[in-house]
Amino acid sequence: MQRKHRAADWPARPRPARPGGLLDAFDARLPYELTAGQRDVGVEIAADLAAPHPMHRLLQGEVGSGKTVVALRAMLQVVDAGGQAALLAPTEVLAAQHYRGMLDLLGPLGRAGELDSAEHATRVELVTGSLGAAARRRALGEVASGAAGIVLGTHALLYEGVDFADLGLVVVDEQHRFGVEQRDALRAKAAQPPHVLVMTATPIPRTVAMTVYGDLEVSTLSQLPRGRSPIASHVVPAAEKPAFLDRAWRRLREEVAAGHQAYVVCPRIGDGPGSEEEPPPVDDNGRRPPLAVTEVAPLLAEGPLHGLRIGVLHGRLPADEKDAVMRSFAAGDLDVLVATTVIEVGVDVPNATVMIVLDADRFGVSQLHQLRGRVGRGAAAGLCLLVSEAAEESSARERLDAVASTSDGFKLAELDLEQRREGDVLGATQSGRRSHLRLLSLRRDADLIRDARAEAITLIEEDPELTRNPALAASVAALVDEDRAEYLEKG
Repeated sequence: MQRKHRAADWPARPRPARPGGLLDAFDARLPYELTAGQRDVGVEIAADLAAPHPMHRLLQGEVGSGKTVVALRAMLQVVDAGGQAALLAPTEVLAAQHYRGMLDLLGPLGRAGELDSAEHATRVELVTGSLGAAARRRALGEVASGAAGIVLGTHALLYEGVDFADLGLVVVDEQHRFGVEQRDALRAKAAQPPHVLVMTATPIPRTVAMTVYGDLEVSTLSQLPRGRSPIASHVVPAAEKPAFLDRAWRRLREEVAAGHQAYVVCPRIGDGPGSEEEPPPVDDNGRRPPLAVTEVAPLLAEGPLHGLRIGVLHGRLPADEKDAVMRSFAAGDLDVLVATTVIEVGVDVPNATVMIVLDADRFGVSQLHQLRGRVGRGAAAGLCLLVSEAAEESSARERLDAVASTSDGFKLAELDLEQRREGDVLGATQSGRRSHLRLLSLRRDADLIRDARAEAITLIEEDPELTRNPALAASVAALVDEDRAEYLEKG
């Protein structure tokens, strides 16, 4: 709460909405109606951007709830006010997809300087590590001059040499994929503290939101836009009932025969030339190695998916090859995409209706929920089949049954917290092994955390530096040492 109070005193350049500008023109050409939730959150963000202090807002919403459009509207408001907006994405696949998607949505509004551009148009630039030298020079020139109002990219945006004319808004997509230092490096490229919007499709348990994200205003999109279809999920017990797995492949073929497309997801890439990834023959529990994309794809092509057009996508492919595969799949030139979790976030192909996740017990709850959100994005219903050899009574199987039983990401987030330890809430440690929490449980003590937060708000409003509460100030100082304080300040 102290951190939130101090941030409210930082100066930031207000970016108020401009009537008759880019944002109004964009809203007029949007081919669908915004949900009530998107409109409400848009109003909150617009008010934050118009304030003389930096926005610090977390936007969470289910997979496919329309966060990207909300973020794009915020970016356009900043461009209307003379600033630039940058969106940081965790992978090149996702950055390139955001780029194509935003260009499609903006149309002539995103083509400033071209023959068919609109009156108030801006330019959209993509900055990734795989840009060629000439393309990179041109893109960086557009960013530095301010001609590019919207800049999309991966961590390549953080490198030295990427300079902005007037960075007014930083949007961080899938914020849990980025370290604090990476987010801070992008913010440091602005002359004054920029407004910051962080987005996640991994719903955050409320106790975690009150602690880890306690300094952020939280907005939640719970409605799915019109046109999104339901997703049925089922566990396929491959060891107990091999016939069920045969049926899963036939079900995939039926969807392809109906004109749809499918994903097959594996936990591992596989053993390429010189790969260091070769697993041991069995792990500590006597299990075989996780299935790999490069091994599964040819087996499917020769076996149950013979005759279908199969593509392969994983993180070890060169960026241009990844982009080519995704374009082919999006264009309908491939029937099946065999992939790793590189498709977990942001990949949007409305014609894909079925996903088969192999070795599903090797994935986390939130990962499975994210993956599942890649289907059912069009008019046809989605189907997600979680294939596992885990025994019926095992905790791994219970976890899969829970994922199959609900599509409510917030329920699954609570389940995920139950199954993993909380981690070091105040520090950079992401795993649960080194938590310095000894008596408090984020899972069990939600009421206590809520009450403590309310007390903290009241105290800080009356006594921001705790000068009238020296014992409490000393306790806080002892708990939040210099390293942790710096971590917290960076956000």
